[in-house]
Amino acid sequence: MRIFTAALATETNTFSPICIDRRAFEDSLYAPPGQHPATPTLCTAPITVGRKVCADKGWTLIEGTATWADPAGLVNRQTFESLRDEILDQLRAAMPVDAVVLGLHGAMVADGYLDPEGDLLTKIREIIGPDILLCAELDPHSHLTAKRVAAADFFVVFKEFPHTDFVDRAEDLWRIAVDTLEGRVKPVMSVFDCRMIDIFPTSREPMRSFVDRLMAIEKVDPEVLSLSVIHGFMAGDVPEMGTKTIAVTNGHPEKGAILARELGLDLFSKRGTFMMPQIDEKTALDQALAYPEGPVVIADMWDNPGGGTAGDATVILAEMLARGVTNAAVGMIWDPIAVQICMAAGEGAEIPLRFGAKSAPGTGHPIDGLVKVVKVVPNAEMRFGDSIAPFGDAAHIRLEGIDIILSSVRVQSYDPSLFTALGIDPTEKHLLVIKSTNHFYAAFSQIASEILYCAAGTPYPNDPAKTAYRHVRRDIWPITANPHETPEGSEAA
Repeated sequence: MRIFTAALATETNTFSPICIDRRAFEDSLYAPPGQHPATPTLCTAPITVGRKVCADKGWTLIEGTATWADPAGLVNRQTFESLRDEILDQLRAAMPVDAVVLGLHGAMVADGYLDPEGDLLTKIREIIGPDILLCAELDPHSHLTAKRVAAADFFVVFKEFPHTDFVDRAEDLWRIAVDTLEGRVKPVMSVFDCRMIDIFPTSREPMRSFVDRLMAIEKVDPEVLSLSVIHGFMAGDVPEMGTKTIAVTNGHPEKGAILARELGLDLFSKRGTFMMPQIDEKTALDQALAYPEGPVVIADMWDNPGGGTAGDATVILAEMLARGVTNAAVGMIWDPIAVQICMAAGEGAEIPLRFGAKSAPGTGHPIDGLVKVVKVVPNAEMRFGDSIAPFGDAAHIRLEGIDIILSSVRVQSYDPSLFTALGIDPTEKHLLVIKSTNHFYAAFSQIASEILYCAAGTPYPNDPAKTAYRHVRRDIWPITANPHETPEGSEAA
């Protein structure tokens, strides 16, 4: 067997002022054919898993380009088209192939392309023809368009949020692909549109039990090859944004449609109950400072670079400074210029510095102060499960008893190793402020005495009932109270 694999991924917050060009992909991950590292980077797990599968089978794995940009705003048109065409040209050169197995995110939006992944998959289908297997792994915070469903044979989606299972799901993707190529199964994909916009953390109920139910069905029913939930990405203003369920069966489309619908309506019945409770910055600090033991983690959940924001909001930090908080660390604030200044000053220097809150309204005000440059690290990295997340040149500064990490590459706070990389022991701090919605949970919950979810400022459009969408349809909850009801009161098909 000859199998082609590649990855092209980012998550686009169409409300973000930070546009993505080719440099953004190169800063996060750009690996030409055969140069992908041994460890996966979230959406590139099909490549690293595919290496092992094909080596065990004695098959030929032809690697195309693998590239990932950390979430931000609109992707530059030339950047998307050049990366897409790079992969398409590699596929043409690899022909004939028996299958194409991809790593995609699924929430990319580019200038001139509301559905870049649909465009890529359609062009791949045109190259390989109707009978060659085409499948991909997706992030659940993606958009599932009719164009993508028409082009691909099946998708497998991460089940967990935080995404701790991207390697496990890549193994599922390859298992189904191998069984298909060896003639044991004929995957058929059924999709149900839940007509809802919500957030589904699997670290708490009710989504924890729902995901456990999906895995239980997969385990006991041999006709069900895979079950997935597309959570949707509420900051992506595209026509087909929203939650969908996917059932991949072994040649049973009717059964798959019934199962996807049943699961989708169950999700819809629980709408509005999945999200963790949120408090403002004043309440968060009141509660954090009242805990006798640390570290207490405050998640600045809406200034999350993983959702496409800048990660430079200072709302919580300003409140900490106003209260005279000490024995605290903030990780991270994105400010490449401030990092350059700190690196030029050198470790141990005391300098006047203005940093943060440069990207957009709703992020607070820049912080001014006499800071000590404690440590500077070129090309800093932290862990994220089996992956490595770079955050570029970074500086550890200290201002009025608070340790602050400044980064030059935007990335959310995945793991306590972001602090240790800059010489801070997070377990010795009473208070840690991080920027992430929920991906931090798996790692930080291991050291935290308490976790508080804070909604501070307005860097992210987090209320879909009020967000000024231009492309999202109106027959979707919470824009419409119950889009599954017809005007006569019966359930819509």
